[in-house]
Amino acid sequence: MIDRVKQKINELLSDDSVKGVVALVTANGHVAPCLFQKGDDLDKLCLGDTEKPGDARYPLNKVLVTIARQYPEDVFGVLVRGCDERGLYSLYRLNQLDPDKVISIGITCPESLAQACECKKPYPDEISAGEKAEAASQQGVTDMDDKDLLTRFSFWMEQFSKCVKCYGCRNICPMCFCKECSLECEELVSKGDLPVDIPVFHLTRAMHMADRCIDCGLCEEACPSDIPLRLLYKKTSKIMNDEFGFTSGINKNEKSPLSLMGPAPEN
Repeated sequence: MIDRVKQKINELLSDDSVKGVVALVTANGHVAPCLFQKGDDLDKLCLGDTEKPGDARYPLNKVLVTIARQYPEDVFGVLVRGCDERGLYSLYRLNQLDPDKVISIGITCPESLAQACECKKPYPDEISAGEKAEAASQQGVTDMDDKDLLTRFSFWMEQFSKCVKCYGCRNICPMCFCKECSLECEELVSKGDLPVDIPVFHLTRAMHMADRCIDCGLCEEACPSDIPLRLLYKKTSKIMNDEFGFTSGINKNEKSPLSLMGPAPEN
């Protein structure tokens, strides 16, 4: 797979289709983001985790947004998986990236990773390397929904009580780009207090991410307290899908129902 990705990057850079390509490299024993440009050596290119979540991930779309803001007239390539492409579609919808200025290099996730992530779409629309894996069921949400209300409430209050308010979930999220964050609003979340305001902190973020979360799971991987944040956002996503038929980033041209005014359209 990696040879095909290298070939694609070389093609884009050689014919000047892009100014650079945002991808991953292995350096000093770690995986890090890198902007490859014409003439750069691709030997250190890596594709991140290929078997299980947590091995080597990075929010490349977040890096791309930063670069695009500095060079708005240039076209850049970016390495994407299924969740990353959902992120691109959502960032286009939210006017954070110009689709005419982005070329995606799509790679698929293996079946094992798709199942571990319970991913609805473990491959991008445009695939440069890899084979499609089957979508996974949302068993974690189903199992939680099968519990009674008191059990669910107790579970989440216990999980939220572990929060140390490090903001790691927000900082790593490729869909967090607001200049003013609601989690730093003292009217919602008090400053300097631990444990964090329960459950306001995480419910505020969950509501803010209702039509943004792309189910990449980076928030949960970054959490030092092992709070199952992905399960929380999967539930939020399920509500959005059940109520409005909307899943963030699945449909490239679909607008969020939360951005529309007026009554919902009749089926």
